[in-house]
Amino acid sequence: MSNTTATLNVMIAAAREAARSLRRDFYDTESLKITRKGAADFVSAADLKAEEIIFESLSKARPKYGFLMEERGEVDGSDNSNRWIVDPLDGTTNFLHGLPHFCISIALERDREPFAGVVYNPITDDLFFAEKGEGAYHNDRRMRVSGRTDLTECLFTHGLPYKGKAGADIALKESHNVLAETAGIRRFGSAALDLAFVAAGRFDAYWERILGPWDIAAGAILIREAGGEVSEIDKHGGKPHLTGSVLATNGHIHETARALLLR
Repeated sequence: MSNTTATLNVMIAAAREAARSLRRDFYDTESLKITRKGAADFVSAADLKAEEIIFESLSKARPKYGFLMEERGEVDGSDNSNRWIVDPLDGTTNFLHGLPHFCISIALERDREPFAGVVYNPITDDLFFAEKGEGAYHNDRRMRVSGRTDLTECLFTHGLPYKGKAGADIALKESHNVLAETAGIRRFGSAALDLAFVAAGRFDAYWERILGPWDIAAGAILIREAGGEVSEIDKHGGKPHLTGSVLATNGHIHETARALLLR
């Protein structure tokens, strides 16, 4: 791809290598070894295998960088400025039910800020990527957030807590507020893809609470490079921490959307 940098080439290569393994397992989900990781939260053998592939690929390309990975946890590197943040399978429940809406999410954090991000759906071959100052892309096409400013025309997406996770009451309240004022809500089950879809202009806004860094990091840089805005839900202005709540929009409706959620 002519519009990728050396850093993005490394990230995309790791994602595509892991994707080959995920594709094989996706079409044979009944034979997967599955273990419980808390109420209604499953980790599959495919998840762990994909993470190992990404870890080995990125370690070989950038041996001094550290890692923060959803399954493996934190791995220190000798380079204190750069760290990979990885979710090898975002949308595990979709994957295990044979729904082709899941992705690999890889971010490079530089000096505690998202610097580059890759979100890749192995089944649809949709590749979203961005690097700070270089713009955001979907496959070979430049991405821009939507230009909608009228809330009644805007389509939102979000994540609802499932069994065993806190926050259902506030999520339902926020959903009620949004449904009353907008064109609707979609709930697709992959935070990283939801963020990528906001960057691509397919959704106008996304919100969710109780997220991890691997859920947010890659999508945050996609949206910023596509011209959108990302923040915490409860905090006016500023950049979000890479954990907790997130509100991501096309920028035009950001504060209006935030006020709507907090109503």
